[in-house]
Amino acid sequence: MTSNCTKGKRNMKLASGIFSVTLALVLGASTTWAQTEPAAAKPNPEPAAAKPVPTSVQTFTLTNVSQPQEANELLTALRNLLDPRDKMTLVPSGNAIIVESTPDQLVLARKILNDLDQPKKWSQSKMTYRLTYTITDIDGGKRVGSQHYSMVVVTGLRTQLKQGAKVPVVTGSYSTGSSQVQQQFTYLDIGMNFDATLDEFANGVRLRTKVEQLSVDEEKSGMGPQDPVVRQTALEGTSFLTPGKPLVLGSLDVPGTTRHLDIDVVMELVQ
Repeated sequence: MTSNCTKGKRNMKLASGIFSVTLALVLGASTTWAQTEPAAAKPNPEPAAAKPVPTSVQTFTLTNVSQPQEANELLTALRNLLDPRDKMTLVPSGNAIIVESTPDQLVLARKILNDLDQPKKWSQSKMTYRLTYTITDIDGGKRVGSQHYSMVVVTGLRTQLKQGAKVPVVTGSYSTGSSQVQQQFTYLDIGMNFDATLDEFANGVRLRTKVEQLSVDEEKSGMGPQDPVVRQTALEGTSFLTPGKPLVLGSLDVPGTTRHLDIDVVMELVQ
């Protein structure tokens, strides 16, 4: 009886020891697994910024543009359709547009200009008109005199009229290498200058015109004995004309006097 009790106690101690060892192994394995669990994957770094596309400069010559307004319309079209970061410059003296952009944008600019810069479509119904400009000199409310200038204009074409003289103005100098200095000159159109373009519309005829008067003042500029002071009076605008009906374009005061000039124009159909 005593032997059996002793064996039972030994068996209980052995079982308790085995349970303790098993529990320790399980806890140790869990701890080890928790410590060796792989770390969460790090998010991928942000992609590197794209390298800027190199740009180049190209000059587009306008072959069918005769008016500054037409060139400005083409420049506006490019600015509206190309990348806003592109640089564009209009060169009126060379009748050209300079564009700095990427190669694909330059190709697009070429296509746009090829589509828009087209020869004018001439129709058999082109009309010919006579424009007569009248400049009336009024001093103190009294009419002193008037001058008339006439030109024949074909719709769609630009016509210019100049009356006066060309005055040389020194613009620079250079050495010829033999201790002689040569001067460079440019010439100003002093007098009356008229520029007119007529276009037909359903509701009348549109006139785009510029009237300019240039004169040499007796006062000197102070820059040099050959540098004159040039006085300029100019009137530029767009109007709609009715044949046979005079239209007042504007009135200009003459500086330093009580005079002013009234400018009007009348259009007549040439048979």
